[in-house]
Amino acid sequence: MRRTSLAAGVATLLLSWVLSALGLGMVGHMAGHMIAVAVSAPLLAWGLGGTRFDLARIAPQLLHPLAMSVVELGVVWGWHLPALRALADTNPLWLALEQASFLAAGVLLWAAVLGAGGERRMRGIGALLLTSMHMTLLGALIGLAPRPLYPMMAMHGAMAGLDPLEDQQLGGVVMLLIGGASYFLGALALLGGLVRQREEARA
Repeated sequence: MRRTSLAAGVATLLLSWVLSALGLGMVGHMAGHMIAVAVSAPLLAWGLGGTRFDLARIAPQLLHPLAMSVVELGVVWGWHLPALRALADTNPLWLALEQASFLAAGVLLWAAVLGAGGERRMRGIGALLLTSMHMTLLGALIGLAPRPLYPMMAMHGAMAGLDPLEDQQLGGVVMLLIGGASYFLGALALLGGLVRQREEARA
């Protein structure tokens, strides 16, 4: 199972890099980022769990779920500031740094959450819910903005003949669907597992 998860994580990571590099407008940009941070990251964290490369075992005091959630919030919101977005849209090195930081923040958070035990398990669930909320909020802000927020991105074109504003709106929807849903479903899965464990302990 863990090897399969690791292989799936690598495969989806390659897909995310391709989508980010193709210049498919806001939709492609957002799909690439969300696949890296909300799909590849949990698959890689789960695949590495329990091995000598498990980050939660290497640095358990550093990888606190809520702290890693704040780190991811800073990375995700920071790279969507217009100034940093413009850098990534015009320079391949900045684009690579952006994508790598998304992956790193995601892996750190998921490793912290999946490796949390005891009382920290509830904090891990809280960290995923917090991340789901801020992903949803940012996606909504981008999708509902009355004008294009990232002029440089419009230079790369959009998918299916969308104009810049429509492209941005659809990009916000992608963030809502992939980013917000992934963390919310992850929190529900962990909560369900915790409930089952307590029921089995009582039985």
